Amino acid sequence: MSELAAKRSAVKPTAQSLFLVFRIGNQRYALQAIEVAEVLPRLPLKPIARAPAWVAGVFAYRGAVVPVIDLSALTFGEPAQARTSTRLVLVNYRPVDSAEAQLLGLILEQATDTLRCDPADFQPYGLDNRQAPYLGPVREDVQGLLQWVRVADLLDDQVRALLFPSPPLSPALLEEQR
Repeated sequence: MSELAAKRSAVKPTAQSLFLVFRIGNQRYALQAIEVAEVLPRLPLKPIARAPAWVAGVFAYRGAVVPVIDLSALTFGEPAQARTSTRLVLVNYRPVDSAEAQLLGLILEQATDTLRCDPADFQPYGLDNRQAPYLGPVREDVQGLLQWVRVADLLDDQVRALLFPSPPLSPALLEEQR
């Protein structure tokens, strides 16, 4: 084995992951791309009566009713701005690893960039924000801090029961109510 080949095999490659980067106001956030099922333009939604203000509504998608939350409204109480870069991002929501993934829509502003980095670059930021457990560790780069949003922690038990009833709602019922 050549000296160069020996050096290459001795250096372990870093575990890189892809992240979808978006903004809430002027702050940057990221979702791990492996949790993203699809990125759509903003679509009309059917509101859900008596739901929290940050629950944007539901829509029928490929034979299923998909609930949608506005991450800006959830985090800071202000709805996402209607920009050309505001997207409806479908994520695979799985509150516990043993649960089957369900589609959850997120309204995200400026969801147009990706970043490939080592997840270990994200470090705890020292705050215990129990009101927003989905806001995870941060990563510093030349643009400032980037905060990881953990999809599994987005919904509390009460909202999860509202958005993912058992048995699931039929898309036909959604169409009848329009």
